[in-house]
Amino acid sequence: MHVHDILAAIPLERSAATPLFRQLYLQMKDAILAGEIAPSARLPATRELGRLLRVSRQTVLAAYEQLMAEGYLAGAVGKGTFVSDSLPAASRGKASAAAAPALLRPLSARGEAMASAMARVRHHDGPLRTFRISMPGLDLFPFEVWRKLEARHWRRRQVPLGYGGAAGHAPLRELLCAYLQASRGVRCTPEQIVITTGSQQALYLLAQLLLAPGEGVWLESPGYQGALAPFAVAGARICPVPVDAEGMDVAYAAARYPDARMAFATPSHQLPLGVTMSLARRLELLRWAQAQRAWIVEDDYDSEYRYTGPPLASLQGLDRTGCVIYVGTLSKVLFPGLRLGYIVAPPALAEPLARAKSVVDRHSPIMPQAVLADFIQEGHFARHIRRTRDAYGERRIAMLEAIAARMDGVLACGPSDAGLDLCVGVTNGLSEAEALARAGEGGVEVRPLAYYTNPAAGPDCAVPPGLLLGFSAFTPEQIRAGIGRLEEAICSVNRR
Repeated sequence: MHVHDILAAIPLERSAATPLFRQLYLQMKDAILAGEIAPSARLPATRELGRLLRVSRQTVLAAYEQLMAEGYLAGAVGKGTFVSDSLPAASRGKASAAAAPALLRPLSARGEAMASAMARVRHHDGPLRTFRISMPGLDLFPFEVWRKLEARHWRRRQVPLGYGGAAGHAPLRELLCAYLQASRGVRCTPEQIVITTGSQQALYLLAQLLLAPGEGVWLESPGYQGALAPFAVAGARICPVPVDAEGMDVAYAAARYPDARMAFATPSHQLPLGVTMSLARRLELLRWAQAQRAWIVEDDYDSEYRYTGPPLASLQGLDRTGCVIYVGTLSKVLFPGLRLGYIVAPPALAEPLARAKSVVDRHSPIMPQAVLADFIQEGHFARHIRRTRDAYGERRIAMLEAIAARMDGVLACGPSDAGLDLCVGVTNGLSEAEALARAGEGGVEVRPLAYYTNPAAGPDCAVPPGLLLGFSAFTPEQIRAGIGRLEEAICSVNRR
């Protein structure tokens, strides 16, 4: 086809938001790259092409100028405009718009591991429904206070807007240090704290820095599935450990995986079973780590919320040899979109961690850190924790009472003295899969215990049928209504 005919057939949408010259530029570029307009081909003069397309000469001139600036066209006064003869030959015809181009070459082994590691992890999706797990009550967050603190920073420009230190905003690290010492019994200095983009980044950094491929890491099963991914990507040997009423079974793990180099544990509140690690188990875990020169990663993800007494002291506070690395998140206390977490590292590890974080993302965004520092400094943080602890305690009681009144003999409640969720056993003969399916049909969002079981775990880590129900994000009225829908969905074994 002649160049004039190709250009005359270019479709231009005159009502589109994209300017006409931009549409023309893009269409001509595609035609040149696809080989439909050959190298060295002479193009029509701007006035002539303007007549063919019924646009102004200025529109064509702007498109030509952009193509010349990018090297697709060449021209000289009195000689005309030509497709550059330095472009490589291209196959004729445009590729099908429906066919996505194949990957140029396969991912590396490391890339395959990273791309697939989170495949089993389920993320919150769609509108909030009862009983979505591990969600803070956003109806209780003082967003107006947060907005005013942020606006004040922008107005006064108190925060440096250039690059910051990889370890995080210094005032926030100081305030977090004081808070953790007072509320969690953590032994630290501000220099030991590294601010991360959520606890997930913290686990990724620790896995990359501290584990060589093939080295073992103890993981609770059932347990937090988001922890499995970063350790798997690091090439670690995953060592599933069962959980009982006292928490992680340390004796089981020490007997089967004595040479492991790390243990990932949730001593204050285990996900999903809700148990708390006993003091005897904590001391046993510390003795093993000290003897083996192994690391313990303590994930303290929602320890602020304990309803039958003060929060328990951290495992890190018992450590005297520097083997415990304390990881925390602000997603459960404030709101998940904040994406701020932190690591309290042994002193000698803090600097390498900060340098490693600078490789990943230089540093976490400074403005949210600065606003959070003010939020803590001015007392809003402590007030918010008190308010939410009281509200979640009321919501917890509403769930326990509703289950007792309407689903006794159908659901058996597990430990409920801490956290944002309640683990319940299914005791009316339904399989876990059937209970999950019926709950979904009834408009109730729950999470099965099978989801939390490590894929590599054997029968020693098996758990009876059960579900995890979140209560923190819902009012007592919403909880009672949700339990009513759940009762209708699963109470009758012969429903179908």
